Amino acid sequence: MRVAIVGASGAVGQEFLRVLAERQFPIDELRLFGSSRSAGNEYEFNGKKYTVQELKHGDDFKDLDFVFTSAGASISKEYASDITKFGAVMIDNSSAFRMDSDVPLVVPEVNGSDAMVRPRGIVANPNCTTIQLVVALNAIEKLSHIQRVHVSTYQAASGAGATAMAELETQYRQVLDGEEVTVDKFAYQLAYNLIPQIDVFMDNGYTKEEMKMYNETRKIMHSDIEVSAMCVRVPSLRAHSESVWVETAEPISVDQAREAFDQADGVVVMDNPEKKEYPMPLFLAGQDPVFVGRIRKDLSNNNGLTFWCVSDQIKKGAALNAVQIAEFLMQQENK
Repeated sequence: MRVAIVGASGAVGQEFLRVLAERQFPIDELRLFGSSRSAGNEYEFNGKKYTVQELKHGDDFKDLDFVFTSAGASISKEYASDITKFGAVMIDNSSAFRMDSDVPLVVPEVNGSDAMVRPRGIVANPNCTTIQLVVALNAIEKLSHIQRVHVSTYQAASGAGATAMAELETQYRQVLDGEEVTVDKFAYQLAYNLIPQIDVFMDNGYTKEEMKMYNETRKIMHSDIEVSAMCVRVPSLRAHSESVWVETAEPISVDQAREAFDQADGVVVMDNPEKKEYPMPLFLAGQDPVFVGRIRKDLSNNNGLTFWCVSDQIKKGAALNAVQIAEFLMQQENK
């Protein structure tokens, strides 16, 4: 396999390198691309050093099989034709193409086969909050059609990138030292605070992040499911959490739901209230699965269930999901 990473110096780009190494992805040739600012940076992969090339228009993507892009929507749109014109599959981690009708939006555990039909040579990686939500929802959907979802997210600083994580750590130190707090990556100080806004507000009062969860969930699950989200930035470093309420067409018991989660690909059940065992981002950062706990009936709705889930959004919510898409495509070609 001949592989490239666009945005190699960013948080997700670095995670791509770690995930590809962890999963022993078969790479014969690796090319790294980035901005003029990151060009020249060196990174080690499987014992060999690679230098980041400056991303330019031209034939640099010739003879490649997969190109993982995570440099922002504008870069993805600008360079898509350069990347795909020689036949490479572009697996894009930005929001550039997610809702385009001719670009599949894929979470392999849920709709991997969608990646097989890609008229433009592009497969879109969903938003991080959507990925962990649909991996969990898919288990319930197999029992009874989900009609409605209410979800509150608790999103770590890492969702805004490596510099945002560094800013949060700096803010904590500044507060404790009695210094003026640096606020750059977020609208307000995040340390010791919650910010009930992620991305810009839309005309309907929801943020763009919240509308991504609505639109992307429906596209991935090929469903008329209704999703209402409240997305909140919280002062944890890495891994997102979600409180989820689902309403199904038919009642589902807690035991049925727990068994479905147990059997679901990509899900780990961590649900033992008596021993205070439930998913927490502090302890689950860097891991692959979507962890589910606090599974219980919704007291206000006989057809309702509620649960809590945690997943590392840099890993499963970005790099890992993209690599799993490539692995799925390779498996299909080898059948």
